[in-house]
Amino acid sequence: MIPANLIPIANHLWQSTLIAAVAGLLSLALRKQRAQVRYALWLAASVKFLVPFALLVNIGSQFQWRTAVTVVRSPLPIAMEQISQPFSRSGAAPLSTVTPAANQVLAVPLVFWVCGFAAVFFSWLKRWRHVRAAVRAASPLSLDVPLKVVSSPVPLEPGVFGIFKPVLLLPEGILERLSPAQLRSILAHELCHVRRRDNFAAALHMTVEALFWFHPLVWWIGARLMEERERACDEEVLRHAAEPEVYAEGILNVCKFYLASPLRCVSGVTGSNLKKRIEEIMTRRALYSVSPGKKLLLAGAATVAIGMPIAIGVLNAPQAHAQSEGAKLTFEVASVKPNSGDDRRVGIQLQPGGGLRTTGTTLKFLLTFAYDVRDFQVSGGPGWINSDRFDIVAKSERGSAESTADDMRKMTDAQLKTSVELVRQKLQALLADRFQLTLHHETKEQPVYALVIGKNGHKLQESQVKEGEGRHMMMNRGELDGDGVQLEFLASTLSSQLGRPVIDRTGLTGHYTFKLQWTPDPGQSMGGPLPPGVEAPPPPDPNGPSIFTAIQEQLGLRLESQKGPVDLIVIDRVEKPSEN
Repeated sequence: MIPANLIPIANHLWQSTLIAAVAGLLSLALRKQRAQVRYALWLAASVKFLVPFALLVNIGSQFQWRTAVTVVRSPLPIAMEQISQPFSRSGAAPLSTVTPAANQVLAVPLVFWVCGFAAVFFSWLKRWRHVRAAVRAASPLSLDVPLKVVSSPVPLEPGVFGIFKPVLLLPEGILERLSPAQLRSILAHELCHVRRRDNFAAALHMTVEALFWFHPLVWWIGARLMEERERACDEEVLRHAAEPEVYAEGILNVCKFYLASPLRCVSGVTGSNLKKRIEEIMTRRALYSVSPGKKLLLAGAATVAIGMPIAIGVLNAPQAHAQSEGAKLTFEVASVKPNSGDDRRVGIQLQPGGGLRTTGTTLKFLLTFAYDVRDFQVSGGPGWINSDRFDIVAKSERGSAESTADDMRKMTDAQLKTSVELVRQKLQALLADRFQLTLHHETKEQPVYALVIGKNGHKLQESQVKEGEGRHMMMNRGELDGDGVQLEFLASTLSSQLGRPVIDRTGLTGHYTFKLQWTPDPGQSMGGPLPPGVEAPPPPDPNGPSIFTAIQEQLGLRLESQKGPVDLIVIDRVEKPSEN
């Protein structure tokens, strides 16, 4: 199980690895085209390590449709998001409840990364100082080229040093060791590096190597970049009428008398596989233009790589925009009436199309649903919020009446969660409008329970019920039945029973069928204390197990007592609504 703190990094590495694999396949398909095309592919794969998809998603989330706040996410963006982020938090502890012991575990890979980063960084720094010393010891040299040229006593191969103000570094005696034609071809090669800004690209990838030194694919990409950049310059030199024999002899003479540059960001002439380069120079292998089909392939790959995360952000923008800017979703029509007391049912029912109906619910009960908290997380307010009961009938926007209960049953888990979240936001607006409710949040360190797998393994059975075929969880006093239920819902229900947050740390992400029976303590019930006038169901067996024992014996799970920050809702102001 991946720690919650490392999930964003794991997703980023997975996404970057996928892009590099795609770049490799495209490079293979374009092996007969110019080296510059393949170089651009590998450079894009390198840059992806510095640009997480989350950044593009955030860019996309800045856009929204005019009717965005009423849109329920479709399966397409949900599937796209699941593909781009295969590691989810479903089996990990929330960041707000990570324990000190977990932080100590996370410190080990952090220290390991820092050591590797320092080793790579100081290795590059040592080599850079070596080249820098050679440049400082050099003397100016007058050549007919559009940049500063210096001659160094250090026997390094000709190379371009610097990014913003490049300097051409030539070793002493090279004018005597190369013929004028060979020197012209070598200088043309170096000027090609300057025009292409290869030093900047190399420095960029060196940053990637330092940050992601533990990823072998990063070093493989670096080798491909150097190989294709030298081929690209070779092709450029030969295309401008250089004789292959003269050019190849010039490169071989440089290799014979001088040392290769120790830095990739100092573009030289002898990089890559020298034997293969000489063969390609001498044969001047035929290069083909990129066909329309392959151009379309490249455009499609770029569109998916950049457009997919932006599309996820755009399609997620409705909910994010509503939450971040305080935009309020509201019901079209809503009635709030005091409960007559004749109907002793208590509950909240979602209506097709985004509506809501409640029966005999207290304001505190409504608050727990609207803000997705438990009874013990709400404090403040007058006593009537726990005693007065209300019936609410709220209808959603026009045009949603065609939705049916059957449509809701056919929703996927993700779609249903989104639909419930929209109803919660509408209920928050209704409580603020009709009950004049204002509140604020506080965070306090409080006891929590962690739901974990017992030492002998869990006893849960995978559900045979598919999405849209009646997944449910029902609870009576001392009994809980679930079919096709995820454990995060079980943990949420147990929170209400135990008066303390329960966090799912089992790492189990499936849908399960189970039946839990226990003898509740006094006051334990389906949703906290029963409202006045409502009769309690028949008492369970007084000799039955406690809820802790039942969870361990019947489900093979265990509740561990821990401490963690808990979000609390504090009521600042509330008034009884007028009947309508």
